[in-house]
Amino acid sequence: MMPNSADRTCSSTPDATSETPVPTLISNHLDRSDKPEEACGVFGIYAPGQDVAKLTYFGLYALQHRGQESAGIATFKGDRVYLHKEMGLVSQVFNEQVLKELPGDWAVGHTRYSTTGSSRVVNAQPAIVETQRGTLALAHNGNLVNTASLREELLRSNAQLLTTTDSEMIAIAIGQAVDAGKPWLEATISALHRCQGAFSLTIATPEGIMGIRDPNGVRPLVIGTLESESPDVPVQYVLASETCGLDIIGAEYWRDVEPGELVWITEAGLASFHWAAQPQPKLCIFEMIYFARPDSIMNNESLYSYRMRIGRQLAMESPADVDLIIGVPDSGIPAAIGFSQETGIPYGEGLIKNRYVGRTFIQPTQSMRESGIRMKLNPLKDVLAGKRVLMVDDSVVRGTTSRKIVKALRDAGALEVHMRVSSPPVTHPCFYGIDTDSQDQLIAATKSVEEIRQQMGVDSLAYLSWEGMLLATQEDPNHFCSACFTGQYPIPVPEMVKRSKLMLEKAPV
Repeated sequence: MMPNSADRTCSSTPDATSETPVPTLISNHLDRSDKPEEACGVFGIYAPGQDVAKLTYFGLYALQHRGQESAGIATFKGDRVYLHKEMGLVSQVFNEQVLKELPGDWAVGHTRYSTTGSSRVVNAQPAIVETQRGTLALAHNGNLVNTASLREELLRSNAQLLTTTDSEMIAIAIGQAVDAGKPWLEATISALHRCQGAFSLTIATPEGIMGIRDPNGVRPLVIGTLESESPDVPVQYVLASETCGLDIIGAEYWRDVEPGELVWITEAGLASFHWAAQPQPKLCIFEMIYFARPDSIMNNESLYSYRMRIGRQLAMESPADVDLIIGVPDSGIPAAIGFSQETGIPYGEGLIKNRYVGRTFIQPTQSMRESGIRMKLNPLKDVLAGKRVLMVDDSVVRGTTSRKIVKALRDAGALEVHMRVSSPPVTHPCFYGIDTDSQDQLIAATKSVEEIRQQMGVDSLAYLSWEGMLLATQEDPNHFCSACFTGQYPIPVPEMVKRSKLMLEKAPV
């Protein structure tokens, strides 16, 4: 049963507000980052005897880079569920008092960037569904491609949809299977077979928590172990989108949840089930290039190491005669260092990032927009003046931000500005949980490299090759999804979904 109104909960009505309302973030295409936006971060913990709400808070705090629109935590204690979710950053949504009102022995948490469903509190996660076996709380990273057909199926079965998210649809599908008499595990696997697309899930039930990845493992999910403080529980388990979510609470990384695997964590321990018949690993390569934190571990090494290696590969493919190499903070820095190490050209900090500028609720004036990049990045004139500078960035989507940075570097006295990009040209949109533009808005889909160079105002421009990007992984190149560079989607995308993305991009703001 859910707690009564005296407990910390969040209403499921669209107009619900917390005791301290958080203003709605005003979205505008002019203010969008020139990067693909992160997906979401999910977290789960089974740790009787520990403060699972606080541990989940810190896990989400470490995963904040994966989504900055909303955050939520659901805790379970016996048959009671405690929930708090709201718009805003993790540190805005939660405080000591809120966390004290979330008792429990296990929990799931979520930090969100919207891909399916608008940016409203009603769409914040975890998604909650009541069943005959108790309450289900689900946190989702990814995106279904069969949302429209699944929604129609659910509505035909008289399901009550309170949100516009595919995450709620997954939760309702599980709830329907439970109400049909199936136990939690069987019901969940039955519902997963109705879902097509990318999904890494953490799910809490009155019996324990689950961690699940889709058959392609497009989005990451890892398992960690935590030293138990309960004599009845020999090992406690943690689930997180990335290993940085484990590190912050002192959990030890054990292994990844495999593509097509479901792990079921209860008082009996951890059990593994391979629910998909023929999993085909296709981890999103952009997780390695840009999305995940550089200190997170993938393929047995930190992503910082991979990003340095693609910088070296980029230098071998596209050298330049310059005096100084700089990276665009923060994500372009490891590749810039790798480029410097490969060429012997000095690396320096030419741009200083204001790390306290996030998603502001105060909209800049038009003149501030035109000066643009100075709110987040400021050039070091004494470092740049009189130098031939090579700027390394990890990716370019629209090119608008890059153009402003180039102008700032020239205004600071750089004699030449060259650019190298440590990923191939982004030519196709993502449908698996990353918010990219429709194809006609992607600069590399409509312009040649030379045309992009002219538009950005750089003296030379080169991208890392697709082959070089995959070679640097030192893994089987077939185990990655690189559809945003090639248009080869490992999970078929219905034409209606492709058209709807284009229509959304063209809709007035």
